[in-house]
Amino acid sequence: MRAVVYDEYGPPDVLRVEEIPKPAPGPGQVLVEVAATSVNLSDWEALHGTPAYARFGGLRRPGRQVLGSDIAGWVESVGSDVTRFRPGDAVYGDNLALMGGFAQYAVAAESALAHKPAALTFAQASTLPQAGPIAIQGTAAAGPGQRVLINGAGGGSGSFAIQLARNAGAHVTGVDNAGKLDHMRSLGADRVIGYRSEDYTRTGPYDLVLDLVAHRSVFAYRRALAPGGRYLCVGGPVRTLLEILTVGTVTGLLTGRRIQVLAVRLGPKHFEPLADQCLAGQVDIHIDRTYPLDEVPQALAFHGEGHALGKVVVDIAGRAREG
Repeated sequence: MRAVVYDEYGPPDVLRVEEIPKPAPGPGQVLVEVAATSVNLSDWEALHGTPAYARFGGLRRPGRQVLGSDIAGWVESVGSDVTRFRPGDAVYGDNLALMGGFAQYAVAAESALAHKPAALTFAQASTLPQAGPIAIQGTAAAGPGQRVLINGAGGGSGSFAIQLARNAGAHVTGVDNAGKLDHMRSLGADRVIGYRSEDYTRTGPYDLVLDLVAHRSVFAYRRALAPGGRYLCVGGPVRTLLEILTVGTVTGLLTGRRIQVLAVRLGPKHFEPLADQCLAGQVDIHIDRTYPLDEVPQALAFHGEGHALGKVVVDIAGRAREG
C-alpha cells in the first residue's frame, strides 16, 4: 500500500511516499481503508518531536512510521473479538494511539471507531474525532451572558469552540493571527483579536478562557480571568504545562480562579455529540483545503504554520467527498 512515512524528527520535508506492507488487524482491531484523514496539531508535534511529550513513542527516532490520527473510511477486515463492525461499514474515529492515517489502510482499535453518519462526507467526518472533544469539553462551562475567550480560535478545534460557545449564549472573543479575523467573525465571534497587535490577557476579564496554543505565564492567565473564572489549556511546551499544573493550581486557589490543563477525554461518545449537532445544522464544518496523499508534507506545513481556517483534510482515496 502507499503511505507517507518518516523515520526521523524534523520539518515536513523528512516525509516521503513509499510502498509498505498492508497492515493486518489484531484482536479487537479493525483494518480501515482510509478515505480521508484530517490534520491535527498532534501530527505536527509528532513530526517535529516537540514538545517533549510528542516523543513518547521514541526519544531519538519516531516510534511510528506513519502519522495521521483522525480517519474516515470503510472497514476492510476485522480481527477476532470485534463485534460492532463488519467489512464494508463506513466508519470514522480518532486513532491517536496507533496513528497510520496518512496511508491507504490503517489499523485502529474497535473502541476508537464509530459508524459514520450517511449525511456526512468522509472528509467532513474526519474533521470531528479529535477537534470535537476538545471544543465540546473546553466550552462545557460556557453559558448565557458569560464572557468566553478562545485563543487559537481560527483553527480546527477553535472553529468548533466558537460556535459551541455562541450557541450556549456566551459573548465570544476569538484570538488568532490577523489572517483569521474575518473567519472567526463568520463563525459567530462577537469580538476578534489579532494576537500580534493586542495582548488578550489585558482585554478581560473573562469567565472562561480556552487556550489552544498556551505559551504565556500563569500570572498573565490569572490577569485575564474574572473572579470565579476558569482558564483551560490544551497542549503547549512542557514547561508551560508544568507551570500551570503547579503554580497555576496554587495561584488559582489563592485568587478564586481555576487555572488548569484540560485533560481531554477521547473516543466516540465524546465526538459523536458534535456530529449530531452538525447534522442538525447547529454547527458548521469548515474545511479550508483538501490535499491528495502525495501532498501530505504540504498539508502539514500549511496547518503547522498557522494558515488553516478551520480544518485541513487529506483525500487518501480520491473519494473524500462521498457520503
